Amino acid sequence: MAGARALALLATLLLPAALPAPALADGLRLAPYKDELFQYGKVLESASNGDFRIVDYDELRDINGRDEIPERKAQGKYVSLKTKRVEDHLTYKVGGRSLKYVGAGATRGPARMIVIYLHGQNGTRFQGADDWTFGGNFNRVKNMTVAAGGAYLSPDFSDFEANGTAEIKALMLDYAARSPGAPIFVACGSYGGKLCWSLARDPEAASMISGLILLGSLNDPGFLKTAAMKKGGRPIPIFLGHGSRDPIIDWKTQQAFFDSVRKKMPGYPIKFVLFQDGNHGTPIRMTDWRETLNWMLATDGK
Repeated sequence: MAGARALALLATLLLPAALPAPALADGLRLAPYKDELFQYGKVLESASNGDFRIVDYDELRDINGRDEIPERKAQGKYVSLKTKRVEDHLTYKVGGRSLKYVGAGATRGPARMIVIYLHGQNGTRFQGADDWTFGGNFNRVKNMTVAAGGAYLSPDFSDFEANGTAEIKALMLDYAARSPGAPIFVACGSYGGKLCWSLARDPEAASMISGLILLGSLNDPGFLKTAAMKKGGRPIPIFLGHGSRDPIIDWKTQQAFFDSVRKKMPGYPIKFVLFQDGNHGTPIRMTDWRETLNWMLATDGK
């Protein structure tokens, strides 16, 4: 009996959960996944040591040539539905409110990383979970995150103001408690960027963020003045993706923000990819998630 107890104790000690929490993210990188289909096209211009790039984009090639039904269904080679086995419709509660989200991967146990996508106006949790729209780009990030032992989340939220900020912060806290040491990346499409910046201004939320990804989105000129700008003394990596023909948010405002950050804090981890002739939704379709997240994983804490 004593021998059995000793063996049981040894087995417990050998479980991955017994590792120190920071080991969850040690050396973590997203493995190659359909890179030949999703990596950026020709770089037309590069500046700031490559941190600002203008990338070739063409609707006929990148929408009509990529989709079986333009803007509605990608060709099958861009999509793999194997994540459906570990995907579910879940609920989180904040202040008596119940909200739904789509989660894929390690949603019930320790996750090695967490990626959260926040939709823009008139969107729902289904946007970031749709495998077939935006050229299959959401499907790609789901597959890569799941393969890395992470959790991918696409939540509903009440608004883009204080309630929405509190709700997403609560979701982050929940996953951070289940996965100590796991990096959390928050990606925001269009007006969802308002939540990205609100979270970055909240010291507790900012302390959990390992990267902000703004896709055809907003900026916050006051970001560098906030106490929440640095996560435990470490800057939060920022990625900006924008289309040069975006009729809703002018790309020049994002370039001005990028230049301002670089001027005030040389060396700050910020990258900007401008899609030449791209529209408002182009960055959601064309951003290379693997390149972006691996850069943030390598930068976080440096």
